[in-house]
Amino acid sequence: MKTVFSYVKPYKWPAIIALILMLIELFVELAQPLIMAKIVDNGIIAQDGQAIWYWGLVMFGLSVLALTVGIINSYFASHAAQSFSYDLRNALFSKIQSFTMATYLRFPTSSLITRLTSDITQVQNVFFMSLRIMLRAPLAVIGSMVMAFIVNAKLALFLMIGAPILVIFLAIMVKRGVTYFSEVQGRLDRVNRVLQESLQAMRLVKAYMRGQYEASRFNGVAEALKIDTVKALRTMELIMPVLLLVMNLSLLAVLWFGAYEVNNNDTQIGDLIAIVNYAMRMTGAFSMFAFIIIAFARAKASAERMEEILIIEDGLEIRTRQAEEFTEAELGTVYFDNVSFAYNGELNVLHNVSFDVRQGEKLAIMGATGAGKSTLLNLIPRFYETTSGRVFVNGRDVKEWDLDDLRAMIGFVPQQSLLFTGSILENVGWGKTDANLTEVEAAATKAQIHESVESFPKAYETRVGQKGVNLSGGQKQRLSIARALIRKSQILILDDSTSALDVKTEAALWDALEEERATMLVVTQKIRTARGADRILLLDAGRVVGFGSHDELLQTSELYKKIAQSQQEQGDEL
Repeated sequence: MKTVFSYVKPYKWPAIIALILMLIELFVELAQPLIMAKIVDNGIIAQDGQAIWYWGLVMFGLSVLALTVGIINSYFASHAAQSFSYDLRNALFSKIQSFTMATYLRFPTSSLITRLTSDITQVQNVFFMSLRIMLRAPLAVIGSMVMAFIVNAKLALFLMIGAPILVIFLAIMVKRGVTYFSEVQGRLDRVNRVLQESLQAMRLVKAYMRGQYEASRFNGVAEALKIDTVKALRTMELIMPVLLLVMNLSLLAVLWFGAYEVNNNDTQIGDLIAIVNYAMRMTGAFSMFAFIIIAFARAKASAERMEEILIIEDGLEIRTRQAEEFTEAELGTVYFDNVSFAYNGELNVLHNVSFDVRQGEKLAIMGATGAGKSTLLNLIPRFYETTSGRVFVNGRDVKEWDLDDLRAMIGFVPQQSLLFTGSILENVGWGKTDANLTEVEAAATKAQIHESVESFPKAYETRVGQKGVNLSGGQKQRLSIARALIRKSQILILDDSTSALDVKTEAALWDALEEERATMLVVTQKIRTARGADRILLLDAGRVVGFGSHDELLQTSELYKKIAQSQQEQGDEL
């Protein structure tokens, strides 16, 4: 948890001020029984009205002081806790953004969301409550015990009877609580995952009439969360009865022997009242321990989950290569040298892949589903590290590039078109932060989406729904392409990004892209698209089985010839 709570350091002074104010409140609380003893012994029993007024005013003044410092304490505690959680949340988000894809895929999305929301809230609340009341409870117990010994050591000994038992008992409960609430947070991850999957697939759920099944699936994980939460809370609920039993037995002992002492004139009534008052305050403080231990256990479990994210070392070797070191002929070139790749060290997805793409060339990549096409493209911007072999961009190993510089010269359109909530202008301009409307329109025109956007009532200010729900598949694909084109990249990667386009629109798109000076790598399943490429890379089960132009592959590759004949029979124009 050291890494998580290192984010408290910038706010140590507000936290220290809050603690000092909390100690002042505690001082007032501990002083009140002594003042009550003075009122009883020096005022009521001695029938001295002036003493009653004097000590009464002192108690009133201290109460006003406690109220004032309590309000100020809340201000500083809130500032420290909220600022701490703000910094921690940003640090976690930035860390996740810096993950390699291999590291990112180790964590379910639902788990990352829980860590950025629920887990941070748990830790933030405990930090705030520590500055406000949580530390005050154990200090009140210790302080009350000390003050009780100052007032009357003989009677105070009875309050110490159960102390060793309570310390051992609380230590055991804290350990169990951390274990149980770690399991609860894991269950919450699974609830979020099922919820996320169901909401994302809502159309499919409705189309297949699987609403009842999804409800049953959600009920299963929700019930598991309920069972684990009830188990944890029931265990923690044992704390309160045990604490109250021990403290009440101690209080009975104080009253019994205190009364005996008063009758024998060995103890003043005021002292007995003060001891009883301290005992009651200790009981009240102990009654908060159940809440404190539950909150601490949950916060510790949450902090450990966040720590797991913050301490991950991706191990990416990043070097810096100056642009002027490259020759003009190297710009935009891509070269795979005997590259193999396996996810998580398991079976290879790519096997000894070698090919080159020249400057300004258009390479079409074809192959069956699972052939490794998308994986191959993901190695160029270094989303993943090669298992063996090397990938070169601009004549240099991608491992020798600064990651920002490498990715800045690549326009990437993924297989699944993803748009963000916002306007069309914002979505296209997302590819270039300083893009103006003219640049956005130029990119949209090349992507064959400008006319469609202009037909919308608000044109480029049209709001895009969640994941582009109010747009067609073809419109989303073309906006994604426009977002890549606006970057004016040296290398343009299109991962099956025209599958939803009709023949006429796709042909117009490729004609417009001829004006681009970028080197293009295009994943496609269409022979008519591949035919317009300079060369075609044909993959089968992660191996290169063909590399050349359309005409060359028709002569040399049986697999390519079968694909071409199959599409021709289906009526596709070759």
